[in-house]
Amino acid sequence: MIERSLVLLKPDAVQRALIGEIISRFERTGFKVIALKLVNASKDDAGRHYADDESWLKSVGDKTKKSYEAKGTPVADDALTIGKRIRQQLIDFITMSPSVAIVLEGHDVVNKVRTIVGATAPSSALPGTIRGDFAFDSYGLADVSGRPIQNLIHASDSAESAKREIAIWFRSDELCPYQRVDEALLYRKVK
Repeated sequence: MIERSLVLLKPDAVQRALIGEIISRFERTGFKVIALKLVNASKDDAGRHYADDESWLKSVGDKTKKSYEAKGTPVADDALTIGKRIRQQLIDFITMSPSVAIVLEGHDVVNKVRTIVGATAPSSALPGTIRGDFAFDSYGLADVSGRPIQNLIHASDSAESAKREIAIWFRSDELCPYQRVDEALLYRKVK
């Protein structure tokens, strides 16, 4: 099934000059880049991307709280408070310098892109993934520094999220679908 995914190369990827390396991995997989731009994210765009959604905030807060507790660190704040703090850190980070917004198109692109990107925590990302090869940050260092983890890249987690996120970063007339020369081979029907 052909679908679309939003990918954001975050400020750490841009500042470390990894744009071409990362994009080439997606293209070599067979995905089409149908939209691409360097953006200075506004607080409003970042706030819409990292939506002020209570269930998402609680989910992020719960994961964080469990992570601390697993390390034996007690946490007094409730999940919602933690989620709001993390959301603000994410907004501050994505707006600190330019990012690259990309729309990829292809078969099962959402799941495959997330596999190529690797685990959210660089220490858990396998070698061969983008985060496994290029990201070195840890939750511990991020916590001590009072910032979110710097893991280079955001990738939509579902087709529904991709649709919402693409609309934040791109107008419909900025999407440029086209036929790749290898699509006849990649998507051919067997008779």
